[in-house]
Amino acid sequence: MATYKFYLFDTKTKNETYLILRLAENKKTYKFYTDLKIEPKDWNPKTGEARKTYTGYSDFNELLGLRRTELKSLHEKLKLEEDFSIDNLRKRFYEIIGKIEKEETNTLTFETLADFANHYIKTAETAKSKNTILHNKQTLRILREFEVKKKRKYTFDRINLDFYHDFTDYLKLDKKFGVNTVGKHIANIKTFLGEATERRVNTKLDYKSKRFKVITETVDSIYLTEDEILKIYNHDFSKNKRLERTRDLFIIGCYTGLRFSDFSQLTTDNIKGELITVKTQKTGEKVVIPLHWTVKNILEKYSETAKGLPRDLSNQRMNDYLKEIGREVKIDEQIHRANTKDGLKVSTNVPKWELITTHTARRSFATNLYKNGYPTIGIMQITGHRTEKSFMKYIKVSHEENAEKLIQHWKTTNKLRVV
Repeated sequence: MATYKFYLFDTKTKNETYLILRLAENKKTYKFYTDLKIEPKDWNPKTGEARKTYTGYSDFNELLGLRRTELKSLHEKLKLEEDFSIDNLRKRFYEIIGKIEKEETNTLTFETLADFANHYIKTAETAKSKNTILHNKQTLRILREFEVKKKRKYTFDRINLDFYHDFTDYLKLDKKFGVNTVGKHIANIKTFLGEATERRVNTKLDYKSKRFKVITETVDSIYLTEDEILKIYNHDFSKNKRLERTRDLFIIGCYTGLRFSDFSQLTTDNIKGELITVKTQKTGEKVVIPLHWTVKNILEKYSETAKGLPRDLSNQRMNDYLKEIGREVKIDEQIHRANTKDGLKVSTNVPKWELITTHTARRSFATNLYKNGYPTIGIMQITGHRTEKSFMKYIKVSHEENAEKLIQHWKTTNKLRVV
């Protein structure tokens, strides 16, 4: 079912700014610029209407309803046509409201992609997660470094397949990034270009080519088994409070399935009775998780502290400490690693403790529950995966483990004859 909601084009300005009508359907969103403007102080983002303190608010809100009805009616009508497309819907909607010229939809102009990206990041800060904004800023910084190296400004008309190949080469050869990191930066570039196109700042569409692609490779990310997690939990770190606190935070992550940004910021306010309730930072979704017995013990341990939980660490520092922990408790199984560097496949064997990070906790939570037969849909409600396909890519179960899981299933359902 489609939804239609208004929001401000620019939340940072004190002047009038255009309203955008957002169409959401099938987990996808599309933006339509309108001919209506209002100052942020007069706008209520919760109700999606003008505040009652705004002069003429009733008439303005009535006009909002008219625009919403116009888009909804047109959308439902065009969907019945075989050649339906969002581009055609947008064109027809703009014809109805008499809003065709770029200057009318956006009074701002941008000389380069970097200029637009900078503006986009600033206006998106209230709507996107901190991590998303951070990653966007990293891509913008690298794009500007690339412009310095090339001694040119990349205007929109220069964003073509030549730019794509030059930029990816720069990321691989100059920045020494792995394939997946390169892919993430290309994905951000495509996001910037997509937004610029929707706002009718950009008209060059080379970035939509199949050759302008986000590259990825499968990474052999690890998870810890139940035995390995309990080995860490039961180890005596009392003589090293730094590692003890890191261990306790990590165990909470292993038995909640939360991302580092969430489990490191937990407080006693998130805990009611036997349940942890969190609104996740990345997606804004609410998750409810029962307290595992190890987490209960850790809460009891820190009950007299101000926070009631282990004091948080930075992600990088915790990653460093986790490797110390893994080495001390001898999680030293040799793991085969294969990745691409400088365009070449590199294979190495490393001890498992070298690969432990904060994200290992979340991956271990999902994988161990799956292996133990817990329903996939139940795990996904906590991890936030929206499709089973993406979930299956996330968990780490070998072909042999998957076969063993099927054998156990047959045994429990009396479909495998044991001789």
